[in-house]
Amino acid sequence: MIATLQQPQSRVQQGGICAEGVTVAQLQGISKNYGPVKALSNVALSVRSGELLALLGPNGAGKTTAVRLLLGLAKPTTGTARVFGGDPVNANVRTRTGAMLQVAKVPETLRVREHIRLFSSYYPKPLELSDVLAAAGLEDIKNRPFGELSGGQKQRVLFALAICGDPDLVFLDEPTVGLDVEARRLLWNEIRKLIARGKTVLLTTHYLQEADALADRVVVIDHGSIIAEGTPSEIKARTAGRRIRCITQLSMDLIRRMPSVLAVRRIAKLWKFRRSKPNQFCANY
Repeated sequence: MIATLQQPQSRVQQGGICAEGVTVAQLQGISKNYGPVKALSNVALSVRSGELLALLGPNGAGKTTAVRLLLGLAKPTTGTARVFGGDPVNANVRTRTGAMLQVAKVPETLRVREHIRLFSSYYPKPLELSDVLAAAGLEDIKNRPFGELSGGQKQRVLFALAICGDPDLVFLDEPTVGLDVEARRLLWNEIRKLIARGKTVLLTTHYLQEADALADRVVVIDHGSIIAEGTPSEIKARTAGRRIRCITQLSMDLIRRMPSVLAVRRIAKLWKFRRSKPNQFCANY
């Protein structure tokens, strides 16, 4: 038998900025279909000024689709997307946003510094080239063509292109994919600096550790629908259960009435439970 037990949920709030921040990006009643495939289903999502919002979910959950809608790179089947109160495709909106996408192609013959200068020219008040190179850890490879870089180095260049215009809102779609541990932590530090400067960041990831390390607020998405939302502590509390397998003479009804039990399932003579403190649970019963 399998029993699923609910964990106590943390009520700790982080800093208060999420409660007070003004909404800068929003999906309202969004559904997005690609032919028969429903990528998003009636999604409502808001990003608040000054926060780092992590959109957490497995591959194929709909995270990238949500980002593309907020960037104006895709149109919703139903619902509306708004960024800074306007249409994401408006020029005045796009000059206030930066993006690092999972799939991004740039000319491979241009050198790193040339790419940054080109992207910086699209913005009214871009950062200094030296500052961008330092933030992304690119000083030593600034003169190398993009096509000669490793996968991790290319990721760092794409991060540089996302921040070089000094945007108010930055979209980072799976930014640490392909990075080693040291490079990942360096990038995390730079993302934290964006928030410290008052920027807003929407980060997509399938790593709970990454969301926990960076986010003020986490939205969990799966199969195109939002299934949970809260602080990292709250999200971890909801997913921290343990499963217990045991043989017992206790009835199914009695197990269902035990504290925190959400569901019970029996497989032959085997009973399975999920709980944060299994040893204590078995001792008590």
